[in-house]
Amino acid sequence: MVVLVIEDEIGIADFIRRGLESAGFVVDIAADGPSGLRQAQGEDVELVILDLGLPGLPGEQVLRRLRAMRSALPVIVLTAKDAIRDRVANLEAGADDYLIKPFSFSELLARVRVRLRRPDQSSAVMLTAGDLILDLRTRQVSVDGRTATLSSREFTLLEILIRHSGQILSQTQLLDLVWGYGFDGASNVVETYIRHLRRKIGADRIETVRRAGYRLVPT
Repeated sequence: MVVLVIEDEIGIADFIRRGLESAGFVVDIAADGPSGLRQAQGEDVELVILDLGLPGLPGEQVLRRLRAMRSALPVIVLTAKDAIRDRVANLEAGADDYLIKPFSFSELLARVRVRLRRPDQSSAVMLTAGDLILDLRTRQVSVDGRTATLSSREFTLLEILIRHSGQILSQTQLLDLVWGYGFDGASNVVETYIRHLRRKIGADRIETVRRAGYRLVPT
């Protein structure tokens, strides 16, 4: 399943690419309007994430031309404009959804999944690691047969850890994937949420690798 990201800011494009690839998507990048429009014509592209401030051809024009060529292709717009009139204009131009910059990756991923959900798709999407089970649709967590109550951010952090089960993820990677590009909050936020998760799912399930990061250890 290919997602095309049309974004000229390298840092943001790479942030989105890393996150989507970790969630199982294939990601193509276009850095300007003309190349993005050309790549979006590929039959394997199933969704477009479109920045409006593009060189070569403004994102608004890319969107209108996309709608003329592939009317059913889902398009999620990224914009720094948060006025109501700008949101309405984006939707009227053919956007299926939009996100205001700065945004969290977890919100973007949720919107991507909604737009790619097929009518015949199973209603429950499960992730498992040993006796740890996550239902991505209901956002319920089962640990050794019991239900654990997690906040939205805790759930997203646990989802990322399960998707990379056994792999070491650094604090920087977790900040990008869970809190979003350019997060400038407390420096110990990852450590704090890891501590919360350990209390709720079991301390031995998340290993601290000194000077490297954290990894989930299935039990």
